[in-house]
Amino acid sequence: MTSSNTTIGGSSATVSQTLLDTMNGTSASSSSTSSASTSGTSGSDLQQTFLQLLVTQLQNQDPTDPMDSSQMTSQLAQINTVSGIANLNTSLSSLSTQLSAGQNAQSALLIGSTVLAAGSTAAVSSGSAPQLGVQLSSAASDVTITITNSAGKVVNTLDLGAQSAGTVPVTWNGTDSSGATVADGNYTISANATVNGQATSATALVASKVDAVIQQSDGTAGLSLANGKTVPLSSVAGIL
Repeated sequence: MTSSNTTIGGSSATVSQTLLDTMNGTSASSSSTSSASTSGTSGSDLQQTFLQLLVTQLQNQDPTDPMDSSQMTSQLAQINTVSGIANLNTSLSSLSTQLSAGQNAQSALLIGSTVLAAGSTAAVSSGSAPQLGVQLSSAASDVTITITNSAGKVVNTLDLGAQSAGTVPVTWNGTDSSGATVADGNYTISANATVNGQATSATALVASKVDAVIQQSDGTAGLSLANGKTVPLSSVAGIL
């Protein structure tokens, strides 16, 4: 397809129709629109095109009948805005990468520490049980932790009474409701909370040692725990 030229001003300077179409956001046919959309023209290239047209127009316009450049300058401002947003996205992406790297480095300091994280299994060994806890999204009038053995039998219920919102550490000495030491093995831990008789959110926490820091599939830091669990760094409710 051949492109026609348009005369600007009294000096008979010409500008290609393609350049004008770019400025106006129009095309002579649907095929030219398709070509423009696939050409990969960057925001910087479009800015240069608009500036070229603007300068040519200003140099060659008829002083007695100046052309209206408001539409062109408005579109140029829009291109500048789009370009600025693209640059901002690039900067934010770079900042996010740097923050993630910094978070991973700080997470490494937790290796060897014992943390409280969401969990449902507590292992009793030689009569010793791990530290437990509960995380509350809001204050509760009554909070309980139920401990169940592998046969599904409740061996102990810890009544914590009223608790404020947040993380509540709980010590279980590895005994059943009668005070006898429970057998070694894995026990299921569940937390329940109520507000004036109505159930509210409560998450059981189990303490475990941090063996390693890993990068998860979403790029965030995760903790590999001694109890075999891997938890996001964000799920750590306390460091003991």
